[in-house]
Amino acid sequence: MIENERDIRLSSVIEAGRRMLTAARTAPKAKGLDLLECCLVTGDDIQRMSAEMQALYEETGRPVFKRDGENILKAGCVVVIATRREVMGLDCGHCGFDSCAQKLPGVPCAFNSVDVGIALGSAVATAADCRVDTRVMYSAGMAAARMKLLGEGPYQYFAIPVSASSKSPFFDR
Repeated sequence: MIENERDIRLSSVIEAGRRMLTAARTAPKAKGLDLLECCLVTGDDIQRMSAEMQALYEETGRPVFKRDGENILKAGCVVVIATRREVMGLDCGHCGFDSCAQKLPGVPCAFNSVDVGIALGSAVATAADCRVDTRVMYSAGMAAARMKLLGEGPYQYFAIPVSASSKSPFFDR
């Protein structure tokens, strides 16, 4: 059997995306508490995400949504990673308040943000191991949040489009 790279490229990109999801899940987390939600977006759902980004551009006038909305159309899949909000009870002060009890409602625990950042780093490191092109995008994450791709719970979304081409479509901006 002979498999041409062009014929298996999309399946290779999706497999890399799946590995990225596993890497995010197994990344270290504060107090060992897993608050992450993750999914893989493919096919027509990438088109829907791009349309949501174009709507964000029209509402805000911020060019990042237009540019990134066009960029994700060149991806074979998009990895979405988000965290739910939960106070860790460490009274560390990293959120800007002296204790967790003083923290205002709606202010995220700093460790929630750190955990999603570590998961993103683990996911893109795995992508590098798979030799696929990626870029972490808060803009596509905002579209995923508006689309409620991970339900009602998560609040801090990021998205990572994944591609395998001769030149990264996410590099020249």
